[in-house]
Parts: sequence; C-alpha cells; structure tokens
Amino acid sequence: MDGDRGNWLTGFGFTMLTCNSSLEIYQSKGDAWSVAFVVPAYLLAVLLLFWCLMLYMGAAPNEARRWKLKIAIWTLLTFLTAMFSYKGSELMLWPVAVVVWAMTVVASFGVCYEFFIHRNRY
Repeated sequence: MDGDRGNWLTGFGFTMLTCNSSLEIYQSKGDAWSVAFVVPAYLLAVLLLFWCLMLYMGAAPNEARRWKLKIAIWTLLTFLTAMFSYKGSELMLWPVAVVVWAMTVVASFGVCYEFFIHRNRY
C-alpha cells in the first residue's frame, strides 16, 4: 500500500514540476535567461538527479557503480543548489547574498562529507 501511495505522490510531484516549469517558460515571453535557467534546472538536474537516485537505490551495496552514482548525485545536488542560490541571490542585498552563498558551500560540503566520509551509512 505504501508503495502505491509513493508512486502516486511521485507522479503527482513530477506532474506539478513539469507544469510549473512549462508555465515559467511560457511566461518568460522570450526572455532567454529565464529559459536558460528553467530548462537545465528541470531537465538536467531534477530529472537526471531522480534517475540517478533510482539507479543508486537499486544497485547492490558493494557494486562499483554505486560509487559513480554517488559522485553523480553529489554533483547534480551541488549544481542545482548553486543554480537556485544564484537566482535567489540576485534579488537580495549583497550581505544576505553572501550568507546564501555561504550556506550553499556549507551544504555542498556537508553532503560530500556524509556521502563520501560516512560511506558505510549509505
């Protein structure tokens, strides 16, 4: 039962994300920078991230492919976080933008530490 609900929620989430991304591209009215932000964020980062996570969860614990998938997941998470930090920091005063970027760096190193130093957990 939980698996059915999870699949339904995942499908609903992707549907909402697709609608939101499509509306953003439509409302950009030809603004190339907005489209250049939405398309990589959606196609490259989010879809590729979830695909890598699905492969990672299905891989055997001692499989060499798991290590490569960890690197791909960390890279995609860092890329996605940096993209949203860039977009969000444009709207803020520079001291707040510095804090946002500092949090991005800390989060990236935190995920790296958890994924690669404590590799027995994951």
